[in-house]
Amino acid sequence: MTPRSSLLTQSARPLYWFLLAAAVWVLLRGHNEPGGGFIGGLLAVAGSSLVAITLDVRAARRLQPLAPLPLAMSGVALALLAGLFGTAAGLPFLTHLWTEVGVSTVMLFDIGVFCAVWGALTGYIYALLDDGETSP
Repeated sequence: MTPRSSLLTQSARPLYWFLLAAAVWVLLRGHNEPGGGFIGGLLAVAGSSLVAITLDVRAARRLQPLAPLPLAMSGVALALLAGLFGTAAGLPFLTHLWTEVGVSTVMLFDIGVFCAVWGALTGYIYALLDDGETSP
């Protein structure tokens, strides 16, 4: 077993929540408007990776809302759904629409990209860090 930094181990969970809050903020605000699904997803991956490296993969999996593959698949499904709204309205695929309450299909698309990036990349990272243990 390799020695771990006790400071990093103790600060991993608070840093995870800080990175996740930053990821959601970037998702909602965007880095250059209108949204930042990809960059926000990368921030969420950074938080999950921090926990997986400093604590273990199981702890990181417990903090994630879904397992990596279902999270990535739901993200792709949300992005696809966002594109289909325009098609249902008789417009080209991925034509974005605004609802009466101010919600846009752009936001749905960005949330889908966020989930797809978070799920796909953490799946790779967990597989690389997993030391042969079977995980749920």
